[in-house]
Amino acid sequence: MHATLTRRLAAAALAVATVITTGCASSGTASSSSDGVVRLTFWGDWSGEGEQQFRTMTEAFNKSHPKIQVEYVVQEDILTKFLTASTSGQAPDVMFWDRWRTASYAPKNVLLPLDDLLTKDGIPKERFYGEAVRELTHDGKLYGLPLTVDARALFYNKAHLKEAGIEPPRTWDELEQAAVKLTKREGGKLVRAGLSMDDTGLFSMYLRQAGGQMVTDDCSRTAFNSPQGRQVLGLWDRMAKAGVYQSGFEKGLGEGTDAFATGKVSMILTGPWNITTYKKYGKDLDFGIVPPPAGPQGDKASLMGGFGLVIPRASKQQDAAWEFIKWWAAEKDNAMLWAKTSLNIPGNVEAAQDPFFSGDPFWKPILETLEFAEIRPTCAGYPPMEEESVIPNLQLFLEGKVGAEQALAQAQQEGDRVLKDNNLN
Repeated sequence: MHATLTRRLAAAALAVATVITTGCASSGTASSSSDGVVRLTFWGDWSGEGEQQFRTMTEAFNKSHPKIQVEYVVQEDILTKFLTASTSGQAPDVMFWDRWRTASYAPKNVLLPLDDLLTKDGIPKERFYGEAVRELTHDGKLYGLPLTVDARALFYNKAHLKEAGIEPPRTWDELEQAAVKLTKREGGKLVRAGLSMDDTGLFSMYLRQAGGQMVTDDCSRTAFNSPQGRQVLGLWDRMAKAGVYQSGFEKGLGEGTDAFATGKVSMILTGPWNITTYKKYGKDLDFGIVPPPAGPQGDKASLMGGFGLVIPRASKQQDAAWEFIKWWAAEKDNAMLWAKTSLNIPGNVEAAQDPFFSGDPFWKPILETLEFAEIRPTCAGYPPMEEESVIPNLQLFLEGKVGAEQALAQAQQEGDRVLKDNNLN
């Protein structure tokens, strides 16, 4: 799993006890019984409150569709089981899908293209966030419907900024100045970091803010060892040398401790999955959210992520499965039921623009950020390239073990090899 995604899911687990499950239910496949009812199996890897959120949706669908009944089944190690099930006749009919996986799995011919079904039912792709649709698309074919969208934004501690006499930063310069001013040390020991710099997976977002890109347009080579890449590491280096952050600071606070929620970090670039977390666990936390600061030339950028619903090609009940995912994701009222149940921004644009989100001071800045947020490159080799090459070398840089040029050069050398070995495009 991608490192940034791992952190994201860990944060979500704290918020709603939604975790990659360690329990396992039976696999099971769809069937048509003697009473004419089609029974679908829906796989996902959310348990705890996340499982209950899914069951809210399946129960609502089952109630309105007596001839199609859906059962949610929690699966651990879902991808491995899915690939095995796809060849053994045990595939589920619907899967909860991290869109990030599409570029790697669509070429394996295990997902059902949905373009003809959309056309048949007159559902335009424009009903969903364009970037989310793009992330579910491979070789011109759409392989799922967007269920949720999220984007990184800047969360800030209002009391800390007020005490320092500063406004939420809108540019890199303001971010750097604010981070330095907000940092506190006692006897040389860092007791409050001005800005969390723990997530090196955010490099791609900073790089876009600087006007750069991670890989070439054809996915054949890395492109981050560039003047823009050096600008990002220059910003990080200045803040690190100013004492804004030190490697391992947040981990040193104790297992399960959120540094922003407890006031040990003044600003953090994170996503809407943490809104509930901070409201619930930030006992004395008064926080605000603004879009990520713009780069040196005024470029705005954020990472868009999120989930979708897909139909395995091996599903025995594809038409009924389509009715289920269409009902959930494409119809505004049902997308809103999901949104209010799970507190996720839906991939359905009309639902996302509902006052439930647009009128809320916490959600509105996320919607503003979604206007310019972009997905990561849709290259089959990109996830392992970022996880195996970029992030480890940038971590060495933040730990002061290598310089910026060496970190970028080494990441480029390793990254080009990983791209070549993994790309299926």
